[in-house]
Amino acid sequence: MKNQESEIIEKIRQQFNTTPFPQIPLEKSPKSNYNLLYVHNIVTPYYLKNQIVVETEGKVILDVGCGTGYKSLILAEANPGARIVGIDLSEESVKLARHRLEFHGFNKAEFHVLSIEDLPKLELEYDYINGDEVLYLLPDVKAGLKTLKSVLKERGIIRANFHSSLQRFAYFRVQEVFKMMGLMDENPRELEMELAREIMTALKDDVLLKTQTWDGEAAKTEEWMLMNYLFQGDKGYTIPEIFSALKAADLQLISMVNWRYWDLLDLFKEQDNLPAFLAMSLPEISIEERLHLFELLHPVNRLIDFWCAHCDRAESFVPVGEWTLSDWEEARVHLHPQLRISQAREDLIQCITSQKPFDISRYVTLPALVPIFLESHVAACLLPLWESPCPAKSLVERWLKLRPLNPVTMEPVSQQAAWEEVKEVLKRLEAFLYVLLERSARIG
Repeated sequence: MKNQESEIIEKIRQQFNTTPFPQIPLEKSPKSNYNLLYVHNIVTPYYLKNQIVVETEGKVILDVGCGTGYKSLILAEANPGARIVGIDLSEESVKLARHRLEFHGFNKAEFHVLSIEDLPKLELEYDYINGDEVLYLLPDVKAGLKTLKSVLKERGIIRANFHSSLQRFAYFRVQEVFKMMGLMDENPRELEMELAREIMTALKDDVLLKTQTWDGEAAKTEEWMLMNYLFQGDKGYTIPEIFSALKAADLQLISMVNWRYWDLLDLFKEQDNLPAFLAMSLPEISIEERLHLFELLHPVNRLIDFWCAHCDRAESFVPVGEWTLSDWEEARVHLHPQLRISQAREDLIQCITSQKPFDISRYVTLPALVPIFLESHVAACLLPLWESPCPAKSLVERWLKLRPLNPVTMEPVSQQAAWEEVKEVLKRLEAFLYVLLERSARIG
C-alpha cells in the first residue's frame, strides 16, 4: 500500500512538473478580482471565528500546493504586510511561483519544494494555512490535516477543500474509463490527451457520460484535459467523510467558504411554509447533518470548501442579532477591507449625488445570491466607513443629520428611531460581511 501511495504521489508530481498549474500569465494581477481577494483575505474567516477584525501586517501565511503561485499572489495582495510561504511537490511550479511574486513586487515571499508531511522541517508556525485545490490528492487526508494542524498557531485558521464525490461523480467515472484503457498508466501527454478526445468525440451525443462531462471547446486545452479527464490522484469526498477527517485531526469547522451557497432552506419554494415534518426536525439537526442533506438534495458545489481551526480555541461572542442597546452604543463598525477601494468610493459618491441606489454587492458578489442595494441616504450615512472604522453611534448621529424628519409625519426623528434604522442596515450588511461589527469589550 505504501509503495502504491508513493507511486501515485510521484505521478502527481510529474504531471504538475510537465504541466504546471494554474496556467495563468505571469503579468496577470488579481487586484481587480474582488471576490478572490475577499475569500483570501484572512480578515473574513477570523471575523467569522471570533467576531474580531484582525490586522494582516506581520501575519505568517502558508500556501500549501502553491503551484505556479497565483493563489500565493492573491494571498499577498489581499493581506498587506503578511509573510507568504509556499510549498509544492513540483520543482517547475515552485520556480514559476517565485518568479511570479517577484514580478509583482513581493520580494519577501518564499517557496520550497516540499511535501505536506515534511512541513515541520521549516520550523515555522502559521496564522493562516491555505490548502486550496490540493488536499483531495493526498493518500491519507486525516494525516494531512493532522500535519497542517501541527504547524498552525494556537488561534490560527486553515482553509481546506475537497472534491465532492457527489458533484464530481461523472468525472471520476470518465477517469476510470481512461485508466482501464491505460491512458493514465504514466504521466499523460499529448498522445493520451488526443486519444481521450477522440474517444469522447466518437461517442453518441446522448451517451450519459458524454452529456455529463464533455465540453468540446474546453477540451481543446491541455489544462482542462489534465485537470478533469486525466487527473492523477483525483478523489472525492462527502460531508460525513470530511467531518470524520476533522474529528480525527482534532479540528473544528468554522464556516463554509461560500456559506451562502450551502443554505438548506434556499432549496425550498417557501421557507416559511415547510412540510410539518421538516419544520419540526430541521432546527434540531447538526451542522454536519444540514450540510450533508444539502449535498444529497442538490450536489452543485464542486468543492466542499471550508475554514477550520483548533478545537475549542474560538473566543465566545454574542451574535449581532442578540446584542443589547448598550452593545450597539459601544460598537465599532468596519467596512470589509476588500470594499475599501477607490472605485467603490467613487461610485458610492456618484450614487449619493445623483440620489440613485448603490449596489454594494457589485464589488463582492460571492456571498450574495441577489444584488444588495442601498438607498442613497443609507449610502451617505455609511460614507465615512470608506475612510476608517467608525463608532456605531457616530453613524446614528450622521443619520439624524441626513434624515432629521420622518418623511410621512414630518415629525423630528427620535434618537431611538434612528438607532433602529441604523441597526437594521448594519445587521443586513453584516450578514454578508460587507460590514464587520465589534463590541467594545472585544476590540483590540
